Amino acid sequence: MTVDDQCGNRSDERVLDNPAYAALTGPQAHLAERRGDVLRYPPDMSPFLTVPEHPSAQVWEDVAALVGAGGVVPLAAISIQPPDDWEIVMDIPGVQLVDDGVHAAPDPEAVTLTADDVPDMMDLVARTQPGPFRRRTIELGTYLGHRRDGKLVAMAGERMHPPGWTEISAVCTDPAYRGHGLATRLVLALAHGIRERGEIPFMHAAADNTHAIGLYLSLGFRLRREVTFAAVRVPG
Repeated sequence: MTVDDQCGNRSDERVLDNPAYAALTGPQAHLAERRGDVLRYPPDMSPFLTVPEHPSAQVWEDVAALVGAGGVVPLAAISIQPPDDWEIVMDIPGVQLVDDGVHAAPDPEAVTLTADDVPDMMDLVARTQPGPFRRRTIELGTYLGHRRDGKLVAMAGERMHPPGWTEISAVCTDPAYRGHGLATRLVLALAHGIRERGEIPFMHAAADNTHAIGLYLSLGFRLRREVTFAAVRVPG
């Protein structure tokens, strides 16, 4: 059975060209902080801000008004050129991967994480550095984890929700428990849940994280495009 068979007619991949914008003008619009065509998640939920793919001068003025002079703006997986007087403070090559036949399956041992687990999640993130994760990030979707002797040692969850798609993010495992397939099981379990509600999983990874990319490709993800994880500083 193909992914198309499992998920119905495959959702338009073009929304993934600017996934945060598609999410914050679609399924996650209720979360958006907005000024004109500039949208962002609540800062204590996610640092990402997003703009249309071809921003006008007014858009950049609205970014500055929303963030404030000297503020740093992380842009979510979209390659755009800021005005000349804006400083680029981060420019990291990355990749975007989409489900292309992942053998998704539930994980009976995984636990659904809740707000009570946030201190343990923040501690795991501090030890493993999987990418941006804030105290309210858990509100973006389902988060699953594995515990050993009460200690949270692996987790993964859902972040951006463009129409028809859900991003799997914050995949991390305590270094002492790597090599046991815990992250793989969590990714496959999340993919199963995403498919169960008729959506398609996708992921992002830093281009130099070749181990993770190789794992995701082996699970049935397909490399869709190269992306840039960038951040710019508002003048002043």
